[in-house]
Formats: sequence, C-alpha cells, structure tokens
Amino acid sequence: MSIDWEKEVSHRSDELINDLSELVSIDSSRDIEHKTSDFPLGPGPAKALQAFLHFADRDGFATKNVDNLAGRIEFGESDDAIAILSHVDVVPEGPGWETNPFEPVIKDGNFYARGASDDKGPGLAAYYAMKIIKELNLPVSKSVQLILGTDEESEWVGINHYMEKETLPETGFSPDAEFPAINGEKGIVSFRVNFPKPEIGLVKQFEAGIRPNMVPQNASTKLDLNVASFDDIKAKLNEFLENNKMIKGNVESDDENNIAEITIIGKGAHAMEPFNGVNAATYLAKFLTTLELNDSEKTYFGFIADDLHLDFAGQRLNIANKDDVMGELTLSPNIYEYDETKANILLNIRYPKGDTGDTLTEKINQALPTNASAEIEGHNQLPHFVAADDPLVQALVGAYHDHTGDDTKPFTVGGGTYGRILKHGIAYGAMFPGDENVMHQPNEYINIDKLLKSTAIYADAIYRLIK
Repeated sequence: MSIDWEKEVSHRSDELINDLSELVSIDSSRDIEHKTSDFPLGPGPAKALQAFLHFADRDGFATKNVDNLAGRIEFGESDDAIAILSHVDVVPEGPGWETNPFEPVIKDGNFYARGASDDKGPGLAAYYAMKIIKELNLPVSKSVQLILGTDEESEWVGINHYMEKETLPETGFSPDAEFPAINGEKGIVSFRVNFPKPEIGLVKQFEAGIRPNMVPQNASTKLDLNVASFDDIKAKLNEFLENNKMIKGNVESDDENNIAEITIIGKGAHAMEPFNGVNAATYLAKFLTTLELNDSEKTYFGFIADDLHLDFAGQRLNIANKDDVMGELTLSPNIYEYDETKANILLNIRYPKGDTGDTLTEKINQALPTNASAEIEGHNQLPHFVAADDPLVQALVGAYHDHTGDDTKPFTVGGGTYGRILKHGIAYGAMFPGDENVMHQPNEYINIDKLLKSTAIYADAIYRLIK
C-alpha cells in the first residue's frame, strides 16, 4: 500500500495551524505562585493540556487526563504500544520579543509564538500524524500513545506523576529535538554554588536568569554612588561596551537613592548550547571587576569573571570531559542572586558518559573559592543512549531519509527530552539539519512548510512502527 503522506497532511494543514494557534495562545509556563488543587503547576499548563486533549476528543480518540498534570491520547487496541512523549508547557516568555509571544503571528512562512517549536508545534505534528493514520483506517498491529507532560521545562513533575499512576510503554520517541534522530542525550544536572553572606560595598544588588535551562539574556546591578562616582562608572562602562560589541548596555542614575543601575543585554540560548548565546551575567560580572570592589565582591564577581566567563567546557572548574560518542561536557551558569542576604549562582551542566553527580560535585567543590560550596539542586538526569543500528533508530531514520533524501546520521545532544525516560526511546525531530535553533529564545518560531513536512515524516514513521 502506497500512501502519499504529504498529500494527506496538506488536506489537514489549515486545521493543524488553527489548532496550533489556539494552543500557543495559552501561556503554559510553570506558575507555582498561582497553583491550586485543580491546577497543581498553575493554570496555564493545565489549560494547555485540556485544550490538547479536547482536540483528540473532538477527533474521536480515547483520552485520559491524569490530574491535570499529564494526559494520554491513544489509538489502537493492542496492549503492545509505542509511546510518543511531548509536552505542553513552555519556558517563560523572557525579554526581547518583537510581538506578543502568546498571540501567534505568521510572517514570511514562519509561525511565531512561544512554544511554536518547543514543543507545541512538534507535539501537534505527531498528533496529526496519528489522526491521519486513524482517518485512513489503516490496519495496525500495535497501538500508539501520545503522552503529554506539563512540566518538561522544569522538574518533570507532570511526567513523573504519570509514571506513578499509569504504565509507560518501553519503546518510542519524543518529537522535541532534531532530525534525523537523537539517539543519545547527555546527563543533565544543576548545581547551586553558595557563597558566604556578602559584605556590601559598591555592589548592592546583582541579578540575572529566569530558568536553569536558559542562558540569561539580561543582567542588572545596582551600585552605591557613595562608593564610586556615576561619571566614573559610566565612562568605564562605555569603554567596556566599546570593547565587547556582542553586548549592549546602559547605566542610569537614581538620584533619590544615590544608586547607579546598570543593565546588560546579551543573547538568550538553550543551556545545552551556551556557546550560541551571549551570557549577559558573566559579561556584567567581568565589567564589575574593573571597578573598586571589596574582598567579598572580589570573591563572587572574580569567580564569575575568571572561572565561568566564556568557559563552556568547564575547564577552569576542572570538570571538562569528552566522550567519543556523546561529545563534550557543557557548562552554562544561568541564574545569579547577590544582595545583602545571599550570594549564589546556579550552574547547568550537560555531561557525557564517564561522569556522575558525585564526581562532578567533588570536582566543583575543589575548584571553588574558600568558604564557597556547591550542591546538586533538583534531579540529576543520567546520560541516555540507544545504538544507531538499533531497529527503532533505523526505522525512524529510514522514514526521515525517504522523505528528504538526507543521509545525516543520528547524533547525541546536550538537551534533555522525554525520550530518555523510555527504556528504549530516542528524540526525533522536528527541527531539520541546519535549522536555526530558536527554542527558549525571543521570537521563537517554526517554519510552516517544515512543520507540515515533519507531520508527514511522523505519520510514515509511526505507521512503520505499528503496522
């Protein structure tokens, strides 16, 4: 039986875009401050989950909402199931958007909105792939479950709750990365580095960062004009900006409080590829070390400037590591808090085989300044790998090749997807080789033609797995 998958997708393209427009209009970022018994992660993630499940109810699928934390859309009668794992939550909008991130805009063939590429667009592409198989009434020997989480961008509360309540298939994929396939994912762990309570001198406050997995695009500090003059600070900042063209910045005087406020603007990026961003915080710390600092300030900002700034491999912390298959460790220092009560930094690390949380903890603590300490914060996700010659990988890569003619081989990334929670799972699309990675960045988008192409690939690939 020969099926023109792309033709089937084209028949449903308007409906897909309409559903995506509805889904991205929901701000589904984690909002614990407004959680309730009905909305355990805040209203947004639950509402996005309900909207997605409503699409499936409309189309005649069997669905289940697991306590507004996760959901399942199922097709087929067999107990032997393939899993597709996606998520409806998004990272916070962050600064730098040219449009409202929750009012979708189509321009030059691209669909702009928060979540368009991560992961509402790809998740809907996988759903429409299932919808096509169902509507064509194709014979299948296995069932397929599209499982939706609501907290992938944070602590995976949703999918962990699902695994406590429901049975998860062992085999499948997550449409939350790149084609042709991601058969390996590095370990992911965050460390909170705590410094002694600061002795406040020139720097009254320093802050940057939104989430552990986002390179900070903005950083700000408040300086005491009783310690340094505004004119001197401004002159040195202008010189620093002139020598560092990759950042923008400004300084303003708050005469009422006798404070100078500096803001630095860099470039956001996903923490798995910190070298694709411009970390505003490390640049601002680097600038502050050109001013007259006390010993407490020198310790904190000197550590950022000397040991973290532009060291994406963690060489200065003595944690650099490279695996022949999984590649290099990456270090991304993403959240900073400094005021009269606290001084800390959150490091996000993506590590290959050969390291553990314990070995990294020991190495980092040995490299820290005196009286500073680091400990793991949150869950340590271990490295995950499926061989490139595995039948699952071969089937999915084969479908991609047949639709594109591209012979790119599967590879390993530093990102973490739900694919790693399956015993036999990988990440699969929806980015294509060479695509700009706009996940977690302002003006996030997905190209509509490629969204439709990925839907056809998913339909073909899923049917190969379940026919």
